[in-house]
Amino acid sequence: MSLQIVAGTANRALADSVAEAQGNESAPVTVERFPDGELRPAVDGLRGADVYLVQPTGPPVNDYVMELLLLVDACRRAGAARITAVVPYFGYARQDRRGRAGQAIGVCVVAEALASVGTWRLIVVDPQTVALEAICAVEVEMLTAVPLLARELGTGSLGEQELLDEVVVVAPDLGAVKLAEHYGALLSRPVAVVRKTRLSGRRVVAEELVGDVRDRPVVIVDDMISTGATIEAAAEVVSAHGAAPEIVVAATHGLFVEAAAERLDRAGIHRVLVTDTVARPPTPPMRLGVCSVAPLPADAIGRLHHDEPLDDLLARS
Repeated sequence: MSLQIVAGTANRALADSVAEAQGNESAPVTVERFPDGELRPAVDGLRGADVYLVQPTGPPVNDYVMELLLLVDACRRAGAARITAVVPYFGYARQDRRGRAGQAIGVCVVAEALASVGTWRLIVVDPQTVALEAICAVEVEMLTAVPLLARELGTGSLGEQELLDEVVVVAPDLGAVKLAEHYGALLSRPVAVVRKTRLSGRRVVAEELVGDVRDRPVVIVDDMISTGATIEAAAEVVSAHGAAPEIVVAATHGLFVEAAAERLDRAGIHRVLVTDTVARPPTPPMRLGVCSVAPLPADAIGRLHHDEPLDDLLARS
């Protein structure tokens, strides 16, 4: 089977970089948009191919999820032998349980829809739930960009040796503790934890800090930055506990929706480091650094195409 990279419209730059890293070019794709918002994708030249469809489902999430489903169907109808959805940012992954009776479990709905249209395998990067693999009816490969970001922190954002030697890695909530421990192990630095309460999708209250950050630079780590409320609350807590003003934030997915950029700038964040799993927002934070994640899915695609193991690329459970 030939290997073919298909690019959706959610992040063409990333898809083209993945194809380039594979020594390939993206297959021709057209996405017709009707005045009422309907989409009609079409693809060519995929008969008998091993297809890797690159389409993160960042904002606007619903539009890009629908486009992903239609593109998978188009690839199947074009005769693709197998279709792997490469979804670096998997929207709805945080909706993996009910908060009360009557709520939908969004990640199940999207996973079942992907399986129903003919997806053979799913590749994601640092999803918001490790349960994704158990939820999906298709094989899931969960890659991690943490080593990439930790390497950049060690050589770029925290390149000054005195900062690197003193830094404390901070989990902004209990859900990020394992992630912070992963960063801490890679950077050989201690970990502190903020305990927070989420009041709504936009409001967060951080209540206490476990660990010592006094007079030390900190790196607040999370899997994603959406509205910036969690990061802002964590920054306020570490500052109140005497942390040095050089607060750095690292996250795999930089959505920066609503007033996120203003929030982070207002919180006095020294630097924000993310990857390019989603397209760059129109109004990013002032001090934003972006690491290309393209080599990670490109490496995984090459290995999967040749039936080689992925162990060193996978996210920790």
